Amino acid sequence: MAGTWLMMSLEPPFLAAIIARLAEPKENLAAFGVSFAIAILVESPIIMILSASTALVQGSVSYRRLRNFTYAINGILTIAMILLLATPLWRSVAIDLLRLPGNVAALTQTALWILVPWPAAIGYRRFYQGLLIRQGRTRLVAYGTVIRMVSVTSTVVLMFLFSDLPGALIGAWGLTLGVSAEAVASRFMARSAVREFKEAAADSISYQRIAVFYWPLAMTSVIGLAAHPVVTFFMGHARFPLESLAVLPVVNSLSFIFRAVGISYQEVAITVLARDGRNYPVVARFAGWLSGLSSIAMGLIVFTPLASVWFRTLSGLSAELTAFALTPARILVMLPALSVTLSMQRAILVHGRNTAPITWATALEIGGIVTVLWIGTAWLSLVGATAAAIAFIAGRILCNVALIRPCRLAARRAIGSEHYTSKARI
Repeated sequence: MAGTWLMMSLEPPFLAAIIARLAEPKENLAAFGVSFAIAILVESPIIMILSASTALVQGSVSYRRLRNFTYAINGILTIAMILLLATPLWRSVAIDLLRLPGNVAALTQTALWILVPWPAAIGYRRFYQGLLIRQGRTRLVAYGTVIRMVSVTSTVVLMFLFSDLPGALIGAWGLTLGVSAEAVASRFMARSAVREFKEAAADSISYQRIAVFYWPLAMTSVIGLAAHPVVTFFMGHARFPLESLAVLPVVNSLSFIFRAVGISYQEVAITVLARDGRNYPVVARFAGWLSGLSSIAMGLIVFTPLASVWFRTLSGLSAELTAFALTPARILVMLPALSVTLSMQRAILVHGRNTAPITWATALEIGGIVTVLWIGTAWLSLVGATAAAIAFIAGRILCNVALIRPCRLAARRAIGSEHYTSKARI
């Protein structure tokens, strides 16, 4: 699982590096960043279906009903994205709300049309990947990621060499075709798992129970991923808006590389805890080591001369944009550690079938991000990208702190209070 997320984490910096080497890099990086943020928000209700598939599918009935549930959400999200782009709502969002320059707004809209199949492909893929993880076949998940990376790379490189498309559109085509290829591969590789679940004894789960379980997870994802368009909104009202919109995807891509292992740990922890709740102390201690190492590794890049190598040589940023990227990248060095902690906390609560605290903590995180962004841009006149980095850290700390108590209660129930020691606490 860690290898899968690490491979995925290389995708955004690769795309940003390609876009930065094409015509009008500042405008295209900004358009790609905005289109990606909006697409992420649209797909957010379905992204946690992997956790639901891992936790809920146990027999033929739960398989069929969660599959149908997934397909229904996929259809709704696709229609919603089309309505956004094909109606006057787009102008209200792009021009009136986000204050995008006309050329950037047009590029963003075209990129989003290319990304229309993306949310449904992700939902389809994550449902079947959850079945594979449920049966311990995580290596097949990694194979699917390899297929995705090959598809993205070949698509983008061929378009880079043989087309005149703007960079933002090349990036969008890479994302859409890559995820679609991985979705098809995931279904093919999950065929034996599907057969086993179909032939398993009928279990008992209703659509209502699925909805009650999944609703807090979906809202958590929606609220959490709403941070991306919220940040985009504040960038349009901050100092150096275009520069901030251009460097944020690059900075976030670097951060994501070191957050990827922590993000993958959520499904791993859910699976290990599902086998035996008494595994909690070991899972928690490993999360502690992982959090420290991930932030230290990022620090070795952003606080050393390797920062120039990453932003100038590999990412292709100009000297001007590199200067804008350095400060937010250094601020975000804490985020990998905080992300590992959050993955562990969510795993404990998902295992305990108590997902409501996740939603409330995520809402608190977004509230913190919005508050800090407003103070940083309206009162302190910070550069937009710097204000965003500070806001991300502040919001995540609030989220982690809010989950401490419910996680302790869930851990006690999982392993029994007599086995719960302070050494294992989150």
